Amino acid sequence: MQTRSQAFGLTDAELATRSTVYRDDALLGQVILVTGGAGGFGRAMAILFTRLGADVVIAGRDGDRLAAAAASVGNLTGRTPFHHPVNIRQPDSVDALYDAVQARHGRIDTLVNNAGGQFAQNAIDFSRKGWLAVIDTNLNGTWWMMQGAAQRWRDQARPGNIINIVVPIARGIPQTAHTTAARAGIVYLSKTVSTEWAPLGIRVNCVAPGTIESDGFQHYDPVAVARFRNANPLKMLGDVWDVAEGCAYLAAPSAKFITGEVLTIDGGMQQWGTAWSAGRPDYFKEGE
Repeated sequence: MQTRSQAFGLTDAELATRSTVYRDDALLGQVILVTGGAGGFGRAMAILFTRLGADVVIAGRDGDRLAAAAASVGNLTGRTPFHHPVNIRQPDSVDALYDAVQARHGRIDTLVNNAGGQFAQNAIDFSRKGWLAVIDTNLNGTWWMMQGAAQRWRDQARPGNIINIVVPIARGIPQTAHTTAARAGIVYLSKTVSTEWAPLGIRVNCVAPGTIESDGFQHYDPVAVARFRNANPLKMLGDVWDVAEGCAYLAAPSAKFITGEVLTIDGGMQQWGTAWSAGRPDYFKEGE
């Protein structure tokens, strides 16, 4: 099946056969829940984690897309992820997801908070509704998932592992101020609870992708997308496999002594380069 995992980039078939630095049992025995698992980063993670031996659960708002993603992963890897709908903005929906995973697998070992969303616009023009929608999904929704997992690990006296997908925040990202604010909150929330939850054996880390070729590109200005390749000193785009392998590292025993950290996968954009997802203003084009 040559289904694309996203409008841009690698197909599912390419993801299923792409070489990986990990041995095929690196995640054997783990139950890994990935939100936003129907496309982009989440779908690449689902394929890689399944290839590495994990029992994968994918969750998201669109049940039909989840079912199609699970079927594609199953056809390509021989093992079909469990899938369940969730609206991470709604704590009751989050609870229902955790109950379903508990009934299916008996536990979760690693939670990857990949679900989120934003739109490209100058901050001065944000509507109140637009601002609240992004904050509610990316900050509050991620928190409901984190807290729900941590409470269950505590109550079951089990260790746990959380990986939050954020954005590189060191210099800000013009035209995505809403998600930058939310993701910065998640970064420092993660650092805080990684200390609070350490006695429970719960690790919490973040992965911050830069200009990664994924289905998110379809929401941005085409001219801006064409310039994303030049938004970092390596003058290239990353791909969803870069992010999936970074998350695999944090999910595997290789990261057993890492907590409260941010793994930035951005080609050096925090040092040089800026991605203007709605188009760079003329003011910043001077001297190019």
